[in-house]
Amino acid sequence: MSWHALGGSIEQGLAYGVLALGVYLTFRVLQFADLTVDGTFPLGAAVAAVLIVGGTSPVTAVAVAFLAGAAAGAVTGFMHTKMRIAGLLASILTMTALYSVNLRIMGRPNVPLLRQPTIFTMLAERGFDHPLQALVVFGVLALLVKLSIDWFLSTHLGLAVRATGDNPVMIRSLGVNTDSMIILGLAFSNGLVALAGAMIAQYQGYADVGMGLGTIITGLASVILGNALIKPATVFRGTLGALLGAVLYRLAIYFALSAGFAPTDLRIVTAGIVVLALAGPAIKERLAGRKAPTDEELDAIARASGVVPLGARPEQAGKEGM
Repeated sequence: MSWHALGGSIEQGLAYGVLALGVYLTFRVLQFADLTVDGTFPLGAAVAAVLIVGGTSPVTAVAVAFLAGAAAGAVTGFMHTKMRIAGLLASILTMTALYSVNLRIMGRPNVPLLRQPTIFTMLAERGFDHPLQALVVFGVLALLVKLSIDWFLSTHLGLAVRATGDNPVMIRSLGVNTDSMIILGLAFSNGLVALAGAMIAQYQGYADVGMGLGTIITGLASVILGNALIKPATVFRGTLGALLGAVLYRLAIYFALSAGFAPTDLRIVTAGIVVLALAGPAIKERLAGRKAPTDEELDAIARASGVVPLGARPEQAGKEGM
């Protein structure tokens, strides 16, 4: 086992945790199947990379990437709410269009950042040049995003977004514009996904037009796996589960590669993880249903059916017969 590779997997898990939190907003909160993330993830990377190469501060580049992703998410929401296009189809259309948009932004399939200033080089220049630098940066970022989502979803506006996903008819009867809530939720979600793309581009040293392939699967696997381990009874637990799921997902990929799986088999591994996470509750119920009933449960069943429980004394049987 390589501890360096293991640490790198945890770093990537925390980085993709921001992506998972964005997917959590649409998948769990809004109950919206959003495939836009496959386009907004490379969009954030492309915007940040082009701005950094052009001389913009890496921090500013990340902020602009967030806004670009939010705009793309708002487009999906607008098509769904105002043009009455099915949500899944609207997100696919936006994702498809973003492929060309990303190529236009970069001007070529990829943009290298190896000799460009990034957030990580800026921190190194200020004295924070440590082997655990990326782990700390992504850990702090993921924690801040998680706490921000927890706070937002506890506000009046955030509660309206949550109610739109839970019961749109009810919240609409209270005077809330559900169309605006859907657009806001999709914009916020895809902004976070683009932010994750911008950070990962600086982490790995390049932005590529194809880096968003399978992003939605990564996000869904993280959310489903995390929520299978931590029941999302509250927003705090739900976002915590998404973060934990992202880390566990990357660790599962690391152990799969260590076990001898080829990189080309990772899609099968990912599918297997998602299937197990989704089928986990059903499997647990089946196993619980096969457990032998306890003596107390047998006595309760016997009393309900009018049968004297085994081992009951004669006087008890007489009383129960009366």
